Parts: sequence; structure tokens; C-alpha cells
Amino acid sequence: MGIFILRRLGVMLLTALCLTFIVFWLTNLYPNLEKLAKTQGNFRMSDEAVASYLGDRGYLQPMPVKFGQWLGVLPGWVTEKEDGKVFGRCFAEGTPEEERPTRCGVIQGDWGFSTVFKDEVGATVATRLALTGKLMLCVLLLMVPSALIVGVLAGMREGSKLDRSLSTFSIATTATPEYVSGVIFIAVLASSKFGISPLLAEWGWIDGKTLFLGSATSAMDDANFWNFFLPVLTISLYGMGYIARMTRASMAEVMTAQYIRTARLKGVKFSEIVLKHALRNALIAPFTVIMLQIPWLLNGVVIVETLFNYKGFGWLLVQAASNNDIELLLAVSVVSVVVVLVTQLISDIGYVYLNPRIRIS
Repeated sequence: MGIFILRRLGVMLLTALCLTFIVFWLTNLYPNLEKLAKTQGNFRMSDEAVASYLGDRGYLQPMPVKFGQWLGVLPGWVTEKEDGKVFGRCFAEGTPEEERPTRCGVIQGDWGFSTVFKDEVGATVATRLALTGKLMLCVLLLMVPSALIVGVLAGMREGSKLDRSLSTFSIATTATPEYVSGVIFIAVLASSKFGISPLLAEWGWIDGKTLFLGSATSAMDDANFWNFFLPVLTISLYGMGYIARMTRASMAEVMTAQYIRTARLKGVKFSEIVLKHALRNALIAPFTVIMLQIPWLLNGVVIVETLFNYKGFGWLLVQAASNNDIELLLAVSVVSVVVVLVTQLISDIGYVYLNPRIRIS
């Protein structure tokens, strides 16, 4: 197991490095750099002024050199103007020479400066990642148990009315996009003029005008049931259908296995067969699917965060891309790559533990 993990870590690091370089190359294409110069300077800048701006800030260096400086394995660029002013990647203008660091990059914990938020990229990403992490945790707590219960109940008796009903529900939730279900939930549960909220308010069953809040902005500071339930429910319903279908298919396959038939012929209780013999084997395939939902939740919540005005990691990704914030976009991309690879590693390790045949081989 130790050798397996080390090999996977090596492959993961190499993959992360390659993907990061591809993202770095795409974000540092000259049209993006030209747009960055005009955004930070003047949209009427001449081509010479743009080249001067980019050259002074190290953007016109060879791509491998810039990538090495961003990682922190190569010394950062230093520019000395004709008037004697000196500034560089790792220090600002006016910094004493003895206080100027040579290298400053991801390895040193320096992710750069955001041109949109006017703040350190590392702090900005950490804040938004924590907000989305809180949302993801609530979604997983609701989505995973619900999906597994639906899938197991549907797969226990394949072809029954319960199976058909739950399978139809699973397909319907997966086929309904988040922006559709989210709008429906807002109209039905968070509108003071439509849905059930006006009736409940008229009957005196709720104190406010609406049953739930249609905006999750306040949940960034104080996440409670009333302002956080709708975005959590919207994401959970969309994701649970796929997990439930995979669980149902796996459970139905296990229930037709020879050892299950033998147990039933020996008179073992059906509930005991399901819980002690079938459930563990049925959860092998859904486990991988559940782990793959985590990267999707990290980047796929853009629509829901925008719909409910929740400024998390997905919202940050949109801001970085739409405003051509290169340093921030790089950091967001790297975090996304790392999350995908780490969850894949955890999925592989968990699969080995759940499947004894893989462990023996």
C-alpha cells in the first residue's frame, strides 16, 4: 500500500505540474497580457506603451523563465528605470537592497497580487475557498446519505414499484439543471408574492414574509437553515440523482450474485442479507462517484453561487476570468487541479480498501 501511495503521489505531482504549466501558458498569451496592460493603464495605450508596460514587469520573458519565477525556483525579474528607480517581482519600489528577496513564488507561499480585489491572491482564494467549503460540506451531508438510501432501496427489489418510482425521481433530479430548480425553489419558497410563503404568512405560520431567504449573501457570515437551505437543496438534488442511479445499479447487480442467492435459500433474513452481505459490495462503485462529486462541487457551483448571490470559490473563478486577473486565475486553477488530483488519490485508496480482490492482487 505504501508503494502504491508513493507512486500515485509521484504521478499526481507530475500531472499537477503539467496541467499548471498549460494553464500558465494559456493565461500568459499576448492578447491576455495586452488586455491586462490596458486595464491597469489606459485603454488608449499605444502598442509601444503596452510593450513597455509588459517588459518592465517581466511579462515578455520566455515562457519557461516566467513559469519558473512564478513557481519560485528561479530569481524574480528586476527592472531599473532610467531615473534610477528599481522594482521587481519580489519587492516594491523603494525597498532597501538588503531587504529584497531573490525568489518569490508559489513555493515560497507568494501567489501574487490580485488586480481586481487589490489584495494578496493567497488571502483572497483562502477566504472564498472556505466559504465554498462550508457550502460543500452541507451539500455532502444532505446529498450523499439521501442518494445512498434512494439507490439502495431502489436496487434491493429490482423492477418493483418502489424501484420504478425512485429511479424516475433520480432521473428527474439529474435532468433538471440547477438554474431551473433554483429559480423554482425561489419562486415557490422564497417569494413574498408567489408560492406558499404568502399563504403561510397569512395563516400566521411564519414570522417573516417568506419561508426561506432567496439570497444566501448573509450565509457568508452566519449560515443558518433559513438562508442556506435553498442553495444546498438546489445543488444536492442535481448531484444526488447520479449517485443514486449508480448505487441502484450496483445494488441490483449484487442482489443477483450467487452468494446472495445462497444466503436467501438458507433462510437468512432479507434485512440481514442487505446490511451484512450486499451493502458493502454495492458501495464500491458509488464511492468513486461520490469522490468525483467534490471537484464538481468546487467549480460547478458557479451557477448556484451566482443565482443566490453567494460569493464563494465559483464566484471568484468568474470574477478572475471575466476581469483577466491573471495571478488570481492561476491560483484558482491550481487549487482546482490539486483538489481533483487529491480526491482521485483518495478514491483510489478507498477503492483498494473496499475491494479485497484489488488488495490481494
